[in-house]
Amino acid sequence: MPAIVVIGAQWGDEGKGKATDLFGDRVQWVVRYQGGNNAGHTVVLPDGQNFALHLIPSGILSPSVNNVIGNGVVVDPGVLLEELSGLEARGVDTGKLLISADAHLIMPYHVAIDKVTERYLGKAKIGTTGRGIGPCYQDKVARVGVRVQDLLDEKIMRQKVDAALDFKNQVLVKVYNHRALDPNQVVDTVLEQGSKFLSRIADTRLLLNQALERGENVLLEGSQGTLLDVDHGTYPFVTSSNPTSGGASAGSGIGPTRITTVIGILKAYTTRVGSGPFPTELTDEMGENLRKQGGEFGVTTGRSRRTGWFDAVIARYAARVNGITDYFLTKLDVLSGLDTVPICVGYEVDGRRVGDMPMTQTDVHHAIPVYEEMPGWWEDISQCREFGELPANARAYVERLEELSGARVSAIGVGPGRDQTIVRHELVR
Repeated sequence: MPAIVVIGAQWGDEGKGKATDLFGDRVQWVVRYQGGNNAGHTVVLPDGQNFALHLIPSGILSPSVNNVIGNGVVVDPGVLLEELSGLEARGVDTGKLLISADAHLIMPYHVAIDKVTERYLGKAKIGTTGRGIGPCYQDKVARVGVRVQDLLDEKIMRQKVDAALDFKNQVLVKVYNHRALDPNQVVDTVLEQGSKFLSRIADTRLLLNQALERGENVLLEGSQGTLLDVDHGTYPFVTSSNPTSGGASAGSGIGPTRITTVIGILKAYTTRVGSGPFPTELTDEMGENLRKQGGEFGVTTGRSRRTGWFDAVIARYAARVNGITDYFLTKLDVLSGLDTVPICVGYEVDGRRVGDMPMTQTDVHHAIPVYEEMPGWWEDISQCREFGELPANARAYVERLEELSGARVSAIGVGPGRDQTIVRHELVR
């Protein structure tokens, strides 16, 4: 049976949690394959309950689903325990959550370094959330990281932390004027936290492949978005991992030939958090209106999101880079009440009209959006459940986005609730 990838097709915050939750009991496994608690997914259940998930897969809200934190994820033990406790306090059964033995642990020194580094950069800051994600991935690539499996061997854990702090304390104290961290205290804290989820550690690579061989459906859930990918995003204003579909195989241990469907999540407009280029950004009253109507504040950080019109250049780029087979268009309802709705169909760069993502960082920063205006609609669409129920202008807007974006729009979100979705084409095939 297939492995299905759900990815963000913009700069993150597109509504991946809502899309993943839509599958419910139609998939047997949901896997987070990269990132850490620097991202947030919001899921609103039919009874109105609102769940903000940061590290745990969105499938945790479906009782029959097995959930996996994959090897490509970086895990803050304290955050994991806090999130588990919060879910359990609200009656959510977390017994089916497993954690890859090969996932890396975010250590206290990663968080400390992340925060002081960002402050030191000043105006040149990248916009990190300060949660230790980048420094943890740096240690992973440098082959000095601490993995979840090290919780099972205290001797290895102490050796790794001692070696890490021999150098990192020098940097913290002499460069950033930060206090030195006690390696014994660090190890004791992390081992104590880890003792509470040792039973969840597993060879998830093996389990996932065995599940596929049994004919079960596996959904691979990325965090952030395509334009935040460390290789394919608007570098250097990106995350430290690969949210694109190519990262799904590396971050889960599932071979790429197992993947049959790639679902890209798009907002009906565009947002991003933090620094970096944003060609269609609105800094006027309309941008503030989109922010308020769309509730554009970060699930994890609470930071206001920058807002702008839909960018078809980005959508086409995401379709190409990810091999997107289907788009899930979210927050169409936010655009109700506008006389016209602009769509960015291309850029002007140094007097040239371009229809594809510019090759260089400089050109992306200088890109001026070229707009096409579509007639708006005033009707409340939050109760629509069939495509034909949408106002004619809303249907025309969706069809034009589909035409411009390189893949069919198979589902449409018309509100935050689990049931506020229009399905045009079957997503589990």
